[in-house]
Amino acid sequence: MTHMFFILTVALYSCATAAYLACLLRTSPMLTRWAGRVLVTGFTAHFLSTIHLAVKMKYLPLTNMQESLSFFSLAIVGGFIFFERRYKVTTLGSFIIPVSLMMLIASSSLHAEARQLPPVLQSNWFWFHALLAFASYACFTIAAGVAVMYLIQRYFLKTKHLGSLFQKLPSLDTMDEISYRCLTVGFPLLTVAIISGSIWSEQAMGNYWVWDRKQTWSLIIWFIYAALLHGRLTIGWRGKRAAILSIVGFLVILFTFLTMKHSITW
Repeated sequence: MTHMFFILTVALYSCATAAYLACLLRTSPMLTRWAGRVLVTGFTAHFLSTIHLAVKMKYLPLTNMQESLSFFSLAIVGGFIFFERRYKVTTLGSFIIPVSLMMLIASSSLHAEARQLPPVLQSNWFWFHALLAFASYACFTIAAGVAVMYLIQRYFLKTKHLGSLFQKLPSLDTMDEISYRCLTVGFPLLTVAIISGSIWSEQAMGNYWVWDRKQTWSLIIWFIYAALLHGRLTIGWRGKRAAILSIVGFLVILFTFLTMKHSITW
């Protein structure tokens, strides 16, 4: 059952990716609606696959790279669906959904056998920490996608190349607002995730902070987004500078997520 839902999810996300990329080439209300409906159907299948796996294993599937990549993909799509409906930014899917699809495909290429959950992971603080971390990472992924769109739109305006793609992208103000909303949601989530991770560390290892690679890089990520939020609130950082820092933050998240021996990041 889980495998069937997973295959269905990959197929639907692939169709949704093709549809959202096609929206960059031509404007069609029918194509836009079709892309959204296929994506929601894929998200539903992905969610059911995750729930079925969790019931089967009796814990959330977040304990290895295969499970975490799939859950990261699920969180990104869920966040995108919310922002697409809130701000009517269909073209954002052309930059976000392919990332989610690639994560899901990467997850399917990995092999992980069912195993007994280690005692160190049998803590409510661990699950609380992991869920918040993935939610914050999903927000930052969407912010990075918006940042890429912002830089493209800014280039079009600067060069006065106001072609068809320019017409399809949201206004700079709309993209700046979405980026700010992602930051104001993602940063508190990341902060609480780090705090809860420290509490979990104290329970599991007797120390709140051990300065391992996961904790060190999570702190670096926190400082990047703290600097971005501080710059926006105090000295009015907007536009190109904020967009570039948002992309840098996302790249650091990917580096941290993909290079750790274990899939759970702080």
